[in-house]
Amino acid sequence: MANRQPPGINYDDYDETSVRVRPNPKGNRPRTKQRPTYAQALPGFVVGVDRGRYRVMVAGTPVTTSRARELRDEAIVVGDRVDVVGDTSGTDGSLARIVRVGERTTMLRRSADDTDHVERTIVANVDQMLIVAAAADPEPRPRLIDRYLVAAYDARISPLLCITKTDLADPAPLLGAIAGADLPVVATSIANPALDELTDLLAGHFTVLVGHSGVGKSTLINALVPDAARATGHVNAVTGRGRHTSSSAVAFPLDGVDAFAQAAKGFVQAGWIVDTPGVRSFGLGHIDPGNILGAFPDLAAVAENCPRGCTHLPDSPDCAIIEAVQQGKLDESSAARLDSLQRLLATLS
Repeated sequence: MANRQPPGINYDDYDETSVRVRPNPKGNRPRTKQRPTYAQALPGFVVGVDRGRYRVMVAGTPVTTSRARELRDEAIVVGDRVDVVGDTSGTDGSLARIVRVGERTTMLRRSADDTDHVERTIVANVDQMLIVAAAADPEPRPRLIDRYLVAAYDARISPLLCITKTDLADPAPLLGAIAGADLPVVATSIANPALDELTDLLAGHFTVLVGHSGVGKSTLINALVPDAARATGHVNAVTGRGRHTSSSAVAFPLDGVDAFAQAAKGFVQAGWIVDTPGVRSFGLGHIDPGNILGAFPDLAAVAENCPRGCTHLPDSPDCAIIEAVQQGKLDESSAARLDSLQRLLATLS
């Protein structure tokens, strides 16, 4: 095809330096790979998460924040130690920004079910888990407690147990079912809320509360922190199931609102408790099956006599735990816990 360039113009005389650069109509600065260092950022820790906004304690003041754009793919949860820039006055309408998330010492996680390996972090940097179970209304679920224990030991979090509503039923059957777990246990009722005993166990710790819907976690929070004003619900008389009253995790200082003034550098020594939404199941799809036995210390002690590679499943030959149960060397509660262990091993393996 013939060259149709206009007569008298030689395009060979032009190069890229002759091209006129169009001005930026928006006046934006060119993009750069250099990122700000945020040298003036203040430390804090997240005490609440709600629809894209984060409540952060900064130098004793609760501050509403958003997240920086570079953190859009990073999960931020209650308990995270963060660095914050912007308006940290905490006044109505003010908004700061989280620019960094610190390394987590612990993470309590769960999955949708045992077959789902996608984990969801519930809370970070806690050192205690207070498992809340009711003696009745709803009926206690020892196997759910076993699941909480597996998650706690896997995350290197110390577990405790609080049995509520002991005025409705004798807690002895539940205590017998989990006797081998060797847990510190506190029993509460309307007549005896045991607040002093609970406060002693929680003081100086960052504790997360977990439990089945309707067991009384929010009621317990309101008793320990009167200014928390957590909504409470009831148990359905037909289904025996509790109604979800907590929709997100929230941390509260044990000494009430006044303890906010004690918060500095991300933690308060008076103690904090985290209320979490009630669940009816607790998926462990993210847990390494090799860590499950650690949640059953009574059975783990017997398992030391098992042959190498023992799976502890019903068809496992020469399993010391199975033989101890068959020979009556373990009590009924340990036999029931063996069934729970085998169910978890079979599902997660």
